Amino acid sequence: MVIVFAAFKWRETRIICTEPPMYQGPEHYLDNDATAGKLMAHARLLLKLSRRFEAVAPAGLRHAAHVANYKSGRIIIHADNGAVASKIRQMGQRLCSELSKGGTQCTGIEVKVQPRQIPYQSTSSTQKPLSARTCGLLRSTSEMLPKGPLRDALDSLLQHAARRE
Repeated sequence: MVIVFAAFKWRETRIICTEPPMYQGPEHYLDNDATAGKLMAHARLLLKLSRRFEAVAPAGLRHAAHVANYKSGRIIIHADNGAVASKIRQMGQRLCSELSKGGTQCTGIEVKVQPRQIPYQSTSSTQKPLSARTCGLLRSTSEMLPKGPLRDALDSLLQHAARRE
């Protein structure tokens, strides 16, 4: 099949013929393979359930939980924390009936707590330097305190603290 475009300009007419692209996306090849076709069908079902869950879940819960899997009529949902999981369990029957209206049979909902992995969540803290005035105030406070754990802690802080020049 050849597609013909005509472009008109003043004093000039161009005719451009193009062939349809020979490229076929990965979906074409995955759908044609029997094993991969089942996997693609399951992935499409999970995508459909995820969108349906986001549509029917309350606003506070839709971003704190997501559909993880679908097995034998049961929908597995991963919640970010225990409070969200508890609320979804309370709403289980209503969510199940709402998700069933989308065309997928839902016999029950299983909720698991699975916190999302946030990259760079735990970063090492940087040591912030103390000004000369702060060091002087801490030193005078330490000298006025009686011997004890508080005075020892302040002395240790003053020894290990980085000082701002």
